[in-house]
Amino acid sequence: MNLSRRNVLSAALAALGVGMLGACASNSEPETKRTNGEFTNDAALTAKVKSAIATDVGARTAAAINIETYRGTVQLTGFVGSREQAERAEAAAKKVEGVRSVKNDVRIKSSS
Repeated sequence: MNLSRRNVLSAALAALGVGMLGACASNSEPETKRTNGEFTNDAALTAKVKSAIATDVGARTAAAINIETYRGTVQLTGFVGSREQAERAEAAAKKVEGVRSVKNDVRIKSSS
Protein backbone atom coordinates (compact mmCIF):
# COMPACT_ATOMS: atom_id res chain seq x y z
CA MET A 1 0.00 0.00 0.00
CA ASN A 2 1.46 3.35 -0.91
CA LEU A 3 1.98 6.11 1.68
CA SER A 4 -0.91 8.28 0.46
CA ARG A 5 -3.48 5.50 0.74
CA ARG A 6 -2.18 4.56 4.18
CA ASN A 7 -2.59 8.16 5.38
CA VAL A 8 -6.15 8.37 4.02
CA LEU A 9 -7.05 5.03 5.63
CA SER A 10 -5.54 6.08 8.98
CA ALA A 11 -7.42 9.39 8.91
CA ALA A 12 -10.70 7.62 8.08
CA LEU A 13 -10.25 5.13 10.93
CA ALA A 14 -9.41 7.94 13.35
CA ALA A 15 -12.51 9.90 12.31
CA LEU A 16 -14.65 6.79 12.70
CA GLY A 17 -13.27 6.21 16.21
CA VAL A 18 -13.96 9.81 17.26
CA GLY A 19 -17.47 9.56 15.84
CA MET A 20 -18.14 6.38 17.80
CA LEU A 21 -16.93 7.99 21.04
CA GLY A 22 -19.19 10.97 20.43
CA ALA A 23 -22.16 8.67 19.93
CA CYS A 24 -21.44 6.93 23.22
CA ALA A 25 -21.28 10.22 25.10
CA SER A 26 -24.56 11.46 23.68
CA ASN A 27 -26.32 8.21 24.61
CA SER A 28 -25.42 8.63 28.29
CA GLU A 29 -26.70 12.21 28.64
CA PRO A 30 -30.43 11.41 29.01
CA GLU A 31 -29.60 9.28 32.07
CA THR A 32 -28.58 12.37 34.06
CA LYS A 33 -31.37 14.69 32.95
CA ARG A 34 -35.00 14.53 34.00
CA THR A 35 -37.93 15.29 31.77
CA ASN A 36 -40.36 17.98 32.88
CA GLY A 37 -42.75 15.23 33.93
CA GLU A 38 -40.10 13.49 36.04
CA PHE A 39 -39.13 16.80 37.64
CA THR A 40 -42.77 17.54 38.49
CA ASN A 41 -43.30 14.01 39.87
CA ASP A 42 -40.19 14.33 42.04
CA ALA A 43 -41.33 17.71 43.38
CA ALA A 44 -44.75 16.26 44.24
CA LEU A 45 -43.13 13.27 45.97
CA THR A 46 -40.91 15.60 48.00
CA ALA A 47 -43.98 17.50 49.23
CA LYS A 48 -45.83 14.26 50.07
CA VAL A 49 -42.83 12.88 51.96
CA LYS A 50 -42.44 16.13 53.94
CA SER A 51 -46.13 15.97 54.86
CA ALA A 52 -45.92 12.28 55.83
CA ILE A 53 -42.92 12.92 58.09
CA ALA A 54 -44.67 15.89 59.71
CA THR A 55 -47.76 13.76 60.34
CA ASP A 56 -45.94 10.64 61.60
CA VAL A 57 -42.97 12.16 63.43
CA GLY A 58 -43.92 15.78 64.08
CA ALA A 59 -43.60 19.16 62.40
CA ARG A 60 -40.43 20.09 64.31
CA THR A 61 -38.66 16.93 63.14
CA ALA A 62 -39.92 17.40 59.58
CA ALA A 63 -38.53 20.94 59.57
CA ALA A 64 -35.11 19.59 60.56
CA ILE A 65 -35.00 17.08 57.68
CA ASN A 66 -34.07 18.05 54.13
CA ILE A 67 -35.66 15.97 51.39
CA GLU A 68 -34.29 15.55 47.88
CA THR A 69 -36.04 13.38 45.32
CA TYR A 70 -34.55 12.13 42.04
CA ARG A 71 -36.57 9.79 39.84
CA GLY A 72 -38.51 8.43 42.79
CA THR A 73 -35.49 7.91 45.04
CA VAL A 74 -35.79 10.00 48.19
CA GLN A 75 -32.76 11.15 50.18
CA LEU A 76 -33.23 12.37 53.72
CA THR A 77 -30.56 14.56 55.34
CA GLY A 78 -30.35 16.73 58.43
CA PHE A 79 -30.07 16.35 62.18
CA VAL A 80 -32.63 14.97 64.63
CA GLY A 81 -32.62 14.31 68.37
CA SER A 82 -32.79 10.50 68.34
CA ARG A 83 -32.28 7.41 66.22
CA GLU A 84 -35.98 6.65 66.66
CA GLN A 85 -36.91 9.94 64.95
CA ALA A 86 -34.60 9.16 62.03
CA GLU A 87 -36.05 5.66 61.67
CA ARG A 88 -39.64 6.92 61.91
CA ALA A 89 -38.91 9.56 59.25
CA GLU A 90 -37.54 6.86 56.94
CA ALA A 91 -40.56 4.64 57.57
CA ALA A 92 -42.94 7.53 56.84
CA ALA A 93 -41.13 8.28 53.57
CA LYS A 94 -41.27 4.64 52.47
CA LYS A 95 -45.06 4.59 52.91
CA VAL A 96 -45.62 7.37 50.37
CA GLU A 97 -47.01 6.06 47.11
CA GLY A 98 -44.54 6.54 44.25
CA VAL A 99 -41.38 6.40 46.38
CA ARG A 100 -39.06 3.79 44.87
CA SER A 101 -36.41 3.84 47.59
CA VAL A 102 -35.24 5.92 50.54
CA LYS A 103 -31.66 6.80 51.40
CA ASN A 104 -31.60 7.87 55.04
CA ASP A 105 -28.61 10.12 55.71
CA VAL A 106 -30.19 11.77 58.75
CA ARG A 107 -27.72 12.21 61.59
CA ILE A 108 -28.31 12.23 65.33
CA LYS A 109 -27.43 15.44 67.19
CA SER A 110 -24.70 14.93 69.72
CA SER A 111 -25.63 15.56 73.34
CA SER A 112 -22.44 17.50 74.15
